Amino acid sequence: MTKHAAVAAPALPALLNRERAILEFNRRVLAQASRADVPLLERLRYVCIVSSNMDEFFEVRFADYLESARRSGSGVSSRDLDSVAADAHALIDAQYAVFNDHVMPDLQAQGIAILNHADRDEAQRAWVAQFFHQQVRPLLVPVGLDPSHPFPQVANKSLNFIVRLGGQDAFGRENTIAIVKVPRVLPRVIKLPSRLLGERPMPGDQAFVLLTSVIRAHLGELFPGREVEAFSQFRVTRDSDLEVDEGEVKNLRQALRSGLTTRHFGQALRLEVVSTCPAELYEFLLKQFDLPPAAMYKVNGPVNLVRLNELIDQADDDEPNGARPALRFAKFTPAWPDAQLPRNASIFDRLRKRDVLLHLPFESFEPVVQFLREAVHDPDVLAIKQTIYRTGAESPLMDLLIEGARRGKEVMVVVELKARFDEEANINWAERLEAVGVQVVYGIVGLKTHAKLLLVTRREGARLRRYVHLSTGNYNPKTARLYTDLGYFSAESGLTTDVDAVFQQLASLGRMKPSRGLLQAPFTLHRQMLAHIQRVAEAARAGRRARIVVKMNALTDVALIHALIHAGQAGADIDLIVRGACMLPPGIPGVTDRIRVRAVVGRFLEHSRVAYFCWGDSVGESDDEALFLSSADWMSRNMVGRIEVAWPVRDPLLRQRVIDECLVPYLHDRQDAWLLGPDGHCERIGTEGPSAQQALMQRYSVET
Repeated sequence: MTKHAAVAAPALPALLNRERAILEFNRRVLAQASRADVPLLERLRYVCIVSSNMDEFFEVRFADYLESARRSGSGVSSRDLDSVAADAHALIDAQYAVFNDHVMPDLQAQGIAILNHADRDEAQRAWVAQFFHQQVRPLLVPVGLDPSHPFPQVANKSLNFIVRLGGQDAFGRENTIAIVKVPRVLPRVIKLPSRLLGERPMPGDQAFVLLTSVIRAHLGELFPGREVEAFSQFRVTRDSDLEVDEGEVKNLRQALRSGLTTRHFGQALRLEVVSTCPAELYEFLLKQFDLPPAAMYKVNGPVNLVRLNELIDQADDDEPNGARPALRFAKFTPAWPDAQLPRNASIFDRLRKRDVLLHLPFESFEPVVQFLREAVHDPDVLAIKQTIYRTGAESPLMDLLIEGARRGKEVMVVVELKARFDEEANINWAERLEAVGVQVVYGIVGLKTHAKLLLVTRREGARLRRYVHLSTGNYNPKTARLYTDLGYFSAESGLTTDVDAVFQQLASLGRMKPSRGLLQAPFTLHRQMLAHIQRVAEAARAGRRARIVVKMNALTDVALIHALIHAGQAGADIDLIVRGACMLPPGIPGVTDRIRVRAVVGRFLEHSRVAYFCWGDSVGESDDEALFLSSADWMSRNMVGRIEVAWPVRDPLLRQRVIDECLVPYLHDRQDAWLLGPDGHCERIGTEGPSAQQALMQRYSVET
């Protein structure tokens, strides 16, 4: 018995709150907006990302949290709710402080300004007035409230004005409140012509006005004969989870399409108003939306910062004579993996010799498109099967699948209709695919199909051979340039047989035979991850080398957390690289002091999932270690509520490459890394030293 087994295991710690962990992740993202080494427009983009993340937090996470509080015995108290709400208020206040005190002054110092009405000169005001009358006013329908004009339906996250009016209306009545709904077709950021920049603009100067400022400057014109006494922008965030009773509906696609029409009018959860909004107006709004005072967020600026992405898109980034610093990240072109896949060679020929690994976005996503294109145009390819989770409204992969069906190939596509906020795009793709004869299925009732699989069956002589691509991320060329992910090509018969069995199960609902290596949720993935953790713990107790390194987006599954804690108490060294929410409190003496949790927030969104286990001294030998890539995070919803896969990387060279590129650099990152403390708060490690993402960009840039 080792010294570890002789010590009584201390009580396990209380897990960190998931909602607070999500807010802590957004605090890390917000910190990017204050970094001097990040270009200014990218700093503004981080502010916008936090705004978008907080919208989803309220639409989905906080909505679930409130529902948990309503359910008896949920364990969520009113104190918990108040605490999470207070943390959300603090984060949003910090976001606007960064926006007003850092980002916007720094942009203005570089000649990029947002001009409000008071800042605009006469020529600029005349131009704005013309824009209002020609482009905005014809689309506005102000509604004065009275018994025959009730409070209008306000869509989720839409921009609106509430106005208090003096005087009487055209019929001699004193209705005082009006609502102005701003159509979503109008741009939220308008760039002024360069000729209006003033007498002596500097090269590169740019000026913008916000739509809210345009409407505010002309608000009185919407109510002739009345006096605008007070007003405020406002925005309401609603529960946007699309709920469908899959056990009752006969056609999931039709039910979801019907549900999309009412999604924008779910239960109100958050009200945003500007900081100058009078009490009587926001109290009126709270009553209309049946919200408590804690649900109101008074913000010092635009009520929807995410729309400032329009400014980023419109801003010029010319650098005359190098007089200004770069406003955006330097352009990075992903490398084509020539050493693995020569550009003009057949991918099938290459895969018959060896597996291929792609590391996105440092390497190009184009080989995945080329793989499918080769399959579509190859007369010997008989069948193509693919899962679709988030592919976007435009997709070369979907176009190729349609072309494959038209060429007479057997094409099967598993479309996940309940991919949150992508339902409409996926429904549209499903209908287009079915229209050309593609066999479309929607996965399993009650389980989202989150696995990323692409399988090709080809006739080669007298036999059929399968080729597969598996991925930790979505089949989306746009996000493939922004997210770090791993793609894996193989023709290994055991792996391709397992993947084909998954497709057969998704279509037929039948039982699968025992797999040859592929792990699948909700059947074997959770159990096998727990078994591997236990194996490492047993090695630690026996005095052998015991090591776990896992890179993921979130860690919230209670069973996996407890297993990791027990393994750490047994003596295993554990490093967790968790980009988002982590409920495991590390660094508690005698309990989790052998567990370290870090997060990396850089230019790209960390999205790859890697799990490495070592339970012996012969590092590099498959008998003493295992490495898995996966579509699944370590969350209960992934392990028991979704169709997910994880697959072993058995090729020793590729396994070592994953370790060298996806694990080791991130454990040594000192520019973009944060360490999680036992209290649930993160601290940035430093500002100087190696950066994992920058090192990988340099490596692949040189190779390119």
